[in-house]
Amino acid sequence: MDPLVMFIMVLVPAALVLYGAFLLVRTFIQKEIDLKKLEVRSRSIETVLPNRLQAYERMALFLERMAPQNLLVRLSTSGMASREFHQLLLAEIRNEYNHNVSQQVYISEGVWEMIKNAKEDLIVSINDAASEMTMDSTSLDLSKKIFEKSITKSVDPLAHALLELKKEIQQTF
Repeated sequence: MDPLVMFIMVLVPAALVLYGAFLLVRTFIQKEIDLKKLEVRSRSIETVLPNRLQAYERMALFLERMAPQNLLVRLSTSGMASREFHQLLLAEIRNEYNHNVSQQVYISEGVWEMIKNAKEDLIVSINDAASEMTMDSTSLDLSKKIFEKSITKSVDPLAHALLELKKEIQQTF
């Protein structure tokens, strides 16, 4: 037999065996990589999940604390001038918001926007109510005006944001 034919007869089966071994090793390595990725992901979920739950809890608490009926009762001080009370309310809202702003990392963009918009709407309502006060108005007068404005709204942005936050929690978990 011709040496070239003999060489091809040896080379073709050897090449097929080598290609088969390559496919087998590649499949094995890909499965190992996928398994490692899954392991890393499960570890990250174990770490991130408690943080996400805490973020949802903190933002729910923020929205509850910012509701006018809770905010005004909590900060109410008899005998305080409406201008001082106005500044106190705005400072409290901004401090609470700044304290919780990092939680946006764990919350969807849509819900975070609703929370921001609800906070801004509350500030606008407080500013509107404060602009209607006279120089001798008290914190009680300002509180009444803020309550009136919150009651007349067809949709409460804080309650709506809280509802959407709860929906997201239920969808996630």
